[in-house]
Amino acid sequence: MRTTPTQPATDPQATLKAGDRAPAFSLKNTGGKTVNLSDFKGRKVALYFYPKDDTPGCTKEACGFRDDFAVLKARGVEVIGVSADNQASHQKFTEKYSLPFTLLSDPDHQVMEKYGAWGEKNMYGKKVIGVLRSTFIIDEQGRIAHVFRKVKTDTHSQDVLAKLDQLGES
Repeated sequence: MRTTPTQPATDPQATLKAGDRAPAFSLKNTGGKTVNLSDFKGRKVALYFYPKDDTPGCTKEACGFRDDFAVLKARGVEVIGVSADNQASHQKFTEKYSLPFTLLSDPDHQVMEKYGAWGEKNMYGKKVIGVLRSTFIIDEQGRIAHVFRKVKTDTHSQDVLAKLDQLGES
């Protein structure tokens, strides 16, 4: 289902939960190459959705994943960030903060809608429609192992590592 910027997503998959099959996607990375979820079959994925490149909260979150990247990689976890920003914006963000993981562009928020990461939120006291910061841990079989709907940007990568420990995936 397509939504306009004034309508929240009402896709039935917006209620994804642990055990569900992760929705397939094909999005462009910073280099313009198409990346598919199926490219990561057999590996764990931390798929995180964030509002905007180079903003304070999104930078904290991305830099946390950068700082914990070696530990995540050693555990066999691929980190993928998704926002509506274009490839050029992602490239600048990646270079500015030396981000070692993949950033994907979802300008029409189709993938965000599939994952329930697009909808109504409160921003500075106003209700707006936009990216709902969230993260999905996807297992090697392409199933969702855990969903983070409330994300604290400054500790999120550590929260992901703790959840991986709890899931016994370390």
